[in-house]
Amino acid sequence: MGFTQVLAVAPVRDIESAVAWYEQLLGRPADTRPMPGLADWHIAQSGWVQVFQSPEHAGATLLNLVVDDLDETLTDLATRGITPGEIQPGGQNVRFAAVHDPDGNRITLIENPVS
Repeated sequence: MGFTQVLAVAPVRDIESAVAWYEQLLGRPADTRPMPGLADWHIAQSGWVQVFQSPEHAGATLLNLVVDDLDETLTDLATRGITPGEIQPGGQNVRFAAVHDPDGNRITLIENPVS
């Protein structure tokens, strides 16, 4: 069995307010809006973040996004109005900090290895 893509899906209550927040987080508009209630950002060659309107599931998702420079990323997010939690150490030269979308989905930004 082979897989060709990974789609990380964050269910949200209101698609339009969520899209606006994820545009702030990801620094650009969605790459596609393939159907009502869905927005896609292609963040890596075979990795996408999808925001999907599903009120009954909203707020229970954990997304992990790896970044090159955590300090730079957090500074950039602050200029966009997104305030992360404290930077936490992980094992083996890893650091991370989390943000939460308006529905409570947790997006953890991970720097590995620490630069």
